[in-house]
Amino acid sequence: MEALDFQHQTVLLREAVDLLQPGVGKVIIDGTLGGGGHTEALLARGATVVGVDRDPVALAAATSRVGGNPRFQARQGNFAELPRVAAELLPVDGVLVDLGVSSPQLDVAERGFSFMKEGPLDMRMGDTGPTAAELIASMDERDLAHILKEYGEEPFALPIARELKRALPTRTLEAAEVVKRAVPRKAWPNRIHVATRTFQALRMAVNGELEALDALLAAIPGLLKVGGRAAIIAFHSLEDRKVKEAFRDMVGRCTCPPGLPVCACGYSGAFALVTKKAVAASDEEVEANPRSRSAHLRVVEKLR
Repeated sequence: MEALDFQHQTVLLREAVDLLQPGVGKVIIDGTLGGGGHTEALLARGATVVGVDRDPVALAAATSRVGGNPRFQARQGNFAELPRVAAELLPVDGVLVDLGVSSPQLDVAERGFSFMKEGPLDMRMGDTGPTAAELIASMDERDLAHILKEYGEEPFALPIARELKRALPTRTLEAAEVVKRAVPRKAWPNRIHVATRTFQALRMAVNGELEALDALLAAIPGLLKVGGRAAIIAFHSLEDRKVKEAFRDMVGRCTCPPGLPVCACGYSGAFALVTKKAVAASDEEVEANPRSRSAHLRVVEKLR
């Protein structure tokens, strides 16, 4: 896929940018640069932006879009590696990470993400590491079933894993047919394709998405200046739960009994929740971009 073909609809653009409070002199890391939509809006507010992405095609597309701005620089890497990738800039005023898969990655058959288009069973967001086909071939049946159940919340994880190991598919449509054979027809979900959960789980495993998120969440305190904010957009319930729990742990809480006039436990939180609950896409955005329906934005601010 050519860089100029990488056209991604940015999710929760206004909400994420407003909550990050960009401005002249502020440095913000866009840890999932994608097509550059969030970065373009942050630059328009006067911020300096370092865009990070593991996908070289996304980096090229975003650089083509905003690379003429002297306040922008692009770096290849995983958002889990921000302490290394942007070490000389830290701490910064803001960090933004959009955990969703870009539309071009889903829609381009050669990337292997789609069960609706014929292509190699790849699913890598970057250009290194094992493909989904290689992952299936290398794992035993029970470990594969665990991935499908844990990452995809797939109720038929074991029979699907058994069929995948038997068939060892190397193409996307072949893998989708394997899933269809493994799940009784009467049990196929009504609102999503029967292979949706399996492909999601394989993609998350191939790219180490939950492990990368854990690393990012652990790094946030060291990434931000006092007053800095971290904004994370999640699309999967497991990811959103991790973000929610990690942010709550950062905030902490007073353990004094209710009604005590002053705090006696010595609690002094280093972080505060900017969003008390997740921010969702507006009805207008969902209508324009149905993939935004499951987006959840959470923001936390470093206080000390």
